[in-house]
Amino acid sequence: MTAPIKAVVLGVSAGGFNALHKILPMFRKDLSVPIIIVQHRKADFDSYLINSLNEKCQVPVKEPLDKTNIESGIIYIAPGGYHLLVEKGEVLHFALSVDPPVCYCRPSIDVLFESAADAFGSALIGVILTGANFDGSKGIKKIKSLGGITIAENPETAEVDYMPSCAIRTNAIDHILHLDEIPIFIQKLLRL
Repeated sequence: MTAPIKAVVLGVSAGGFNALHKILPMFRKDLSVPIIIVQHRKADFDSYLINSLNEKCQVPVKEPLDKTNIESGIIYIAPGGYHLLVEKGEVLHFALSVDPPVCYCRPSIDVLFESAADAFGSALIGVILTGANFDGSKGIKKIKSLGGITIAENPETAEVDYMPSCAIRTNAIDHILHLDEIPIFIQKLLRL
């Protein structure tokens, strides 16, 4: 590892509601980095996902707005219908975009992962969980190429195994872990 970890990006699609409710409560309230998530979801104003996670998690869960500064110790989930990007400036912040869908999705995992890789370089962990398309595979390759750490959920534990299987086939995955091992592993890396 060439740099202390500064952020975790996580991509999830079909089966994601259950996966996020299983692993996000396992992160301790002293989380030292932001966790930035794209869950494929349609544009709507339903706050059920955020509210239900906040009831279970020790770490605050928020939907960022455009130009929101990125802070440690917060779990951010992309709003439905918008790509979520990490942008450099005086401080790192989010940008929301209504550019066309990528891999049939907006928000797209690839869009988040590629912009986060540009911003954080080798100080980034990228994680691919359950899902039914190939979104995230391109982004995971970029994270790996810039020296970040890459993780895929073991397809055996994924509710839908297609997305982690596609990521694994890129040969850019450092660690293949069962779902409930992922937060434990990440928190060990953060304490190094």
